[in-house]
Order: sequence, then structure tokens, then C-alpha cells
Amino acid sequence: MALPPYASPVEKLWFWIFRGSCGLILLFLIAPVFVIIPLSFSSGSFLTYPLPGFSLRWYEEIFSAGPWMESLKNSLIVAPLATLLAMTFGTLAAVGLNRADFPGKGLILALLISPMVVPLVIVAVGMYFFFAQVGLLNSYTGLVLAHTVLGVPFVVITVNATLQGFDFNQMRAGASLGASPIRVFFTVVLPQIVPGMVSGGLFAFATSFDEVVVALFIASPTERTLPIQMFSGIRENISPAIAAMATILILLSTLLLITMEFLRRRSERLKAAP
Repeated sequence: MALPPYASPVEKLWFWIFRGSCGLILLFLIAPVFVIIPLSFSSGSFLTYPLPGFSLRWYEEIFSAGPWMESLKNSLIVAPLATLLAMTFGTLAAVGLNRADFPGKGLILALLISPMVVPLVIVAVGMYFFFAQVGLLNSYTGLVLAHTVLGVPFVVITVNATLQGFDFNQMRAGASLGASPIRVFFTVVLPQIVPGMVSGGLFAFATSFDEVVVALFIASPTERTLPIQMFSGIRENISPAIAAMATILILLSTLLLITMEFLRRRSERLKAAP
């Protein structure tokens, strides 16, 4: 928001006070993140300031063969699979809830997004007892399904928001021209809701890649993901290797945010197009 040229001195003063306050709040929120990054280049063996020297030894440690790469491999297996399943189930659920009108639709929507509201420990305990009954504990399948449940609400919300401006008469038009429901979905509906799907998928990926509580209950030592490895490192031996991996995750999160902003602007341009 730009300052209007006809603003009074009081309005100008308030404008700069407001901008300065917002800047200080933003700095307060992101300062802990920026503190981590220099520590990843420390030549010392502990997380201390001032830095004893500059070194890339901790990046070499996490990228060498060992527990860090094994946990990263597990996360790169689980997160994409969970994201694909969450995008599929979440999109179908959002389209179905928007297309149909039946009693209890609000309750079903509330149940779908409940993993975002219910405390994660309660969700983890519930999954633990349920998966124990069906034999999915200590397996990639169980971990992927658990993270899918956590990712579905994000896809439902973003696709549901995208469908608010969707004209379902287009589906009727496609059906009147002889297209099957599946073809109508892939040729008419899907191209218009892709930005919402991808945005929800990015949130689902970030949730799976960063999730630790449910993984502690579901995964075995062979399925140890990257957040579990970081959690164990903090509990047992705090080394700058954790800061190095945290720096990489910060860069990954920044790329995800940039991608989501790009998709948001693209969706706005598509809606504004005649």
C-alpha cells in the first residue's frame, strides 16, 4: 500500500509507524531462523556463538553415507507418495462435496479436516492402535497412509476454495455433448483446479517431510525419517550437523512458499481472464 500524495503529516507519521512496527514484528519472527544458518558453517563441534571458524564439514557429514542420508532417503520415499495420495483423495473429496448436496455434508467436511484441528499426539495415538490392529505398524505403507491422512485436509481446503468460482454448468455441457464423467473431469474440471491441487499438495508435502510425532509412533528404526533423525540428534548430541540440515530445510520451505505464491497469482489471473 503506497502513501497517497495528499496525506496529512499525521497520516504520514502513522503510515511509517505502522510499516516500522510490521517490520519489527517480522524481524522478531524470522530472527531465530536466521540465527541457525551461520551455525551450520561453524568449524566447531557445538552450537556456539561467536563462531570459532568457517567450515563445510557438517554439510559433508550429512551428505556422506550414514544415518542422515538414510533418513533423507526415507523422507523422500514417504513424502512424495503421501502427497500423491493426499492430492488424489483430497481432490475427489472436494469435488464430491461441492458437486452434491446432501444432509450431513458439513459434518463430513469437518471430519476430513479434523486432523488439522485435533492435537497431533491424539491423532498419533489413535493411528498407533488402529494400525496395530491391521498390521501396518513399522512399515512404509503405514507411514505413507498416516501422512496421507495428515495431508488430505490441506488439499480439501485449497481445492474447495478453487471450486468456489467454478461453474458446474460446464460439466453439464460436457455431458450433453456425449462425454463420459471421467472425460469431463479430466478435460473440463481438472485444468481449472490444478493450482488448488498443487498448492494443497505442497502443503501436504511440507507436512509429511516435517512431521515427527506420528512418525515416532508408526515408524520403526528402519523407516526413520529426517525429522526423527533431527529429533534424536537434538536429544542425544547437539551438533552443527542439525543446523546444516535445518538450513537445507529452510531453503526447501522458501522454494515451496515461492511456488505457492506463483500458483496463487496464476490462479487469480485465470479467474480474472474473460
